[in-house]
Amino acid sequence: MIAAVLGLALRAVVVLSGTAILTFALLWNAPGDPAQAIAMARFDALLTEDVIDQVRAEVGLDASFWPAFWAWLEPLLQFDLGYSAVTGRPVWPDLWAAITYTFPLALAGLAIGLAISLPLATLATRRPGGLMDRLAVAIASLGAAIPAYWLGLLLILLFAVQLGWLPAMGARTPAHAILPAVTLGLGVAASFTRIIRSGILEARGQPFLPAFRRRGVSSKDVARDHVAPHAAIPVVTVFGLELAFLLEGAVLVEVIFGRPGLGTFLVTAITARDFPHVQAVVVVTALVFVVVNLLIDILYRVIDPRIGEQDA
Repeated sequence: MIAAVLGLALRAVVVLSGTAILTFALLWNAPGDPAQAIAMARFDALLTEDVIDQVRAEVGLDASFWPAFWAWLEPLLQFDLGYSAVTGRPVWPDLWAAITYTFPLALAGLAIGLAISLPLATLATRRPGGLMDRLAVAIASLGAAIPAYWLGLLLILLFAVQLGWLPAMGARTPAHAILPAVTLGLGVAASFTRIIRSGILEARGQPFLPAFRRRGVSSKDVARDHVAPHAAIPVVTVFGLELAFLLEGAVLVEVIFGRPGLGTFLVTAITARDFPHVQAVVVVTALVFVVVNLLIDILYRVIDPRIGEQDA
């Protein structure tokens, strides 16, 4: 088990290293003059070449690729995300302020998705092919087909504009988080419902289950000790991936609902060509993906030790 975890951790390091290099290379070769964009964001006035050259030297854009990459990576390895190229302030406090808005929103969307999908999928699997099963599949397919930005706009039109029940923009009160969280949660519920339903039906179809029932094992024990572990593998996979992808979806939803968070943080940074801010968002997001996948792989081995035996 320890060897497997170390192997997974080594893969995680390789993925993070590749992400760091690729991110820096894409930003480094982005079209346009980043020094000019940064200078305009700083001074908001007509600029001279001397000012642009001064900014280029200050933020390290006058160096070649690898020295500039190492100048960014070396403090990053010490958990220092550097300083904003526009404001000159440390990146981490501003990034953390954005995270405190985005992570709770993502978790709220995940909770709403689970609250909808678990009972819906359970009801659907009681009679496969029945009315409730077909209804659950139809609802899940419809939810998966609706883009988050369109669903968010529909919710704004209905609950904020027409009914006036909920605020549409901002994040001043807990009520401001309801519509964005529901927008995220409905998309999560669509994915979870299909996966949980398929996992339960596949687990119930295992060929060894009738033998347990013939031995007198109760249906409750069969469901707890045999159906649940088999159905948990795909559910755990989707749960971890949805948790990571929710950060990505929350960025789009935050822009739609005018909320502060990683969405506003990233859009502002891209517009101003504030490379340290953009790189910080990408690194943190990649770290979340890698850590979540690492935890999923470890949890696989806890649920089904045969997975670890296959790796060995």
